[in-house]
Amino acid sequence: MVARSPVHRPAPSLLRLARTAAALVAFAAPSVAAGQSRIAVVDVQHAVMQTEDGIRAQATLKKLFDRRQQELDGKQTELQRAREDIEKQSRVLSREAMQKRMEDWQRQMVELQTVFVDYNKELQKKQGELTGPIIKKMMIIVARVAKKSSYEIILDKQAAPYVRADLDLTEQVIQLYNTGGGEEAGDDQAEKKDDAK
Repeated sequence: MVARSPVHRPAPSLLRLARTAAALVAFAAPSVAAGQSRIAVVDVQHAVMQTEDGIRAQATLKKLFDRRQQELDGKQTELQRAREDIEKQSRVLSREAMQKRMEDWQRQMVELQTVFVDYNKELQKKQGELTGPIIKKMMIIVARVAKKSSYEIILDKQAAPYVRADLDLTEQVIQLYNTGGGEEAGDDQAEKKDDAK
């Protein structure tokens, strides 16, 4: 009987090691491919506000806000004076007259709060009207950049807790926007409208 050399038969631990190495290579292959994925970010809110259209929109909103704020401040000052006047006359007015004045003042205060809420809604609506077209055009530019540079994903920077600086395309998108990078989309829409006629 001839003894078999242990060299001919791999030890069980070596077999396990080989299987584990093969499994690691199999799992590593997809992650290498994923490592080659092109991902970038754009700070959409910042980009919109830094475009020439965004700056004009902010100026328009500021004028509207300032005008509304002046109206609210004026009404609030009137109510403050009315309250002080009521407090001064509290000793001279009858209980019923005092109660009537306070109820009237409270009603005016509720009206002022309603006006404040309405002004906020108006400002939000106006902001949507002004920035909506800018965002739409911005998204067209982002899609073009993604296609041209073979990015698989471009995320909003606000959704990413950390991003390397070289992956941030915000300034590039702002420049493209300001130099008319989204004009073709507008031209396409104009052509569609002409075709519809």
